[in-house]
Amino acid sequence: MIDKKCRILLVEDEPGMQLTVADRLLGEGYEVDTVEDGLEGSRLAESGEYDLILLDVMLPGKNGLDVCRDLRAAGIETPVMMVSAKTQVIDRVLGLKMGADDYLIKPFDLIELSARIEALIRRSSQDSADGGQSFVFGAFSIDFAEKSLYRGKTNIDLSFQEYNLLEFLIKNRNRTLSREELLEGVWGYDEIPSTRTVDVHIAWLRQKIEADSANPVFIRTVRKYGYKFVAD
Repeated sequence: MIDKKCRILLVEDEPGMQLTVADRLLGEGYEVDTVEDGLEGSRLAESGEYDLILLDVMLPGKNGLDVCRDLRAAGIETPVMMVSAKTQVIDRVLGLKMGADDYLIKPFDLIELSARIEALIRRSSQDSADGGQSFVFGAFSIDFAEKSLYRGKTNIDLSFQEYNLLEFLIKNRNRTLSREELLEGVWGYDEIPSTRTVDVHIAWLRQKIEADSANPVFIRTVRKYGYKFVAD
């Protein structure tokens, strides 16, 4: 559980789901405000007083995708977890492109919901504590506010999880991280049952930031354990 008392805004129009989720979160020590339509949810979310927004996609007044898009356009960086009965990959991709930090498909286990919420809040708290808005290593610079990587003035194309992995490594630089820590810290939950996921994403990142991916300077392998990002 997160140390401090965290506030969650739950935007959900289905009464049964709203009651079930709110009771679970209250039982875990969160403060929870609930609202049933997108317009009111958007108004409350714009206050910036929440640690996380749990946002249904299909809402009266204003759908969750539009709410999320408008929050990001207004500069509201509160973590957003979207929930929806829509199961198509394109629906999840669209939610993430609108600025959501995670996307959970109904019906879901409350245990999984709790784990994802805790991971998102912990990651957001770490970002706030980190301080600086950018970091330079070698010929590269990463802009945490824009969530972008540059080589000089050229933007380097990274996938959603490639960026998240690189940011997590940088913010834990000079510290050896196990594959399990990386899975939890970047993916937030055991989405894929194999740590091979980490190895694959590390390999993709090395191809983009290392002069010689076979002999990496920044992302180094710690034999039989994990990885360490090294930069002065």
